[in-house]
Amino acid sequence: MSSAPENPGPLPKYVQLAELLIRDIDTGRLMDGERLPPERRMAAELRTSVGTLRKALRVMEQKGLLRRVQGSGNYIQRKGGPGGTYAMFRLELLSGGGLPRADVLDVKTLVKPADLPEFGTSDRATRIRRERFLNDTAIAVEEIWLDAGMGELSRDMLSDSLYQTYLQRLGFWVTRAEDRVSIGALPDWTPERFGRKGAPCGYIERYSWADRPGAIEFSRTWFDPARANYVQRLK
Repeated sequence: MSSAPENPGPLPKYVQLAELLIRDIDTGRLMDGERLPPERRMAAELRTSVGTLRKALRVMEQKGLLRRVQGSGNYIQRKGGPGGTYAMFRLELLSGGGLPRADVLDVKTLVKPADLPEFGTSDRATRIRRERFLNDTAIAVEEIWLDAGMGELSRDMLSDSLYQTYLQRLGFWVTRAEDRVSIGALPDWTPERFGRKGAPCGYIERYSWADRPGAIEFSRTWFDPARANYVQRLK
C-alpha cells in the first residue's frame, strides 16, 4: 500500500485515506479478493488512528469496493471501473499510485489565445495554472482552459479535483476525456522549484466533454517522467 500523504488538503483525512486506497485498487497494488491487514496494523502503516481508518473503510464499503466478513476481516471487492474522485487522473508515481493534490498558481478569465484549439461556444475561458503533486512529490505543471459558456471560476472556488468543482460550483459533470501524449518542453511560467523552463518533459493534451456536443475544456500537462508515469489501463 502507498504511504499516507503528509500534506493537509481540502479533503477530510478519512476521505484522503479512502482515495489513496481506491487509487491502489485502480493501479493494481490492491487486488480483487485481497484481504487487508488487521485494522490496528494497517492504521499504524498508514500513520493514522484506527477510528479514522474505519471511517475510510466505510467510504470504500459504500462505494462497493470493500467487503467485510465477520470474524475474518476486510476484503477488496473490485468493481468494473474506477470509483475514486481522481479516476481520470492518469499520472502515477514510478512505484505506482499516489494521492493527487494541486497547488493553484494562477486563475484568470481571458479571451482564448490563438494557440488554443477550437472548443466550447465562447471566445473566453477560465485559465487555471497549477502545480501537481502525488503525495509529497511534485510531478507536473498544468494549464486548464474551461470554456466560459459553462461558467467562470475564481481561485476561491477551486478544490484539488476540478471535476468535483465543476459539479458543485457550475452544475455539470465531465463525462469523458481524450488524452494525447507526446514529448514537450516545460512552459515559461514553470516554478523554479519544479524545473528549468524549456527542459524536455512528458506532455499531455486533454479534451473533456460534458453532457452536450463538443468539448468544453482543453488542458495541457507537462510532467517529469523521472518522477511519474502516464498510465492507462483496459479493464
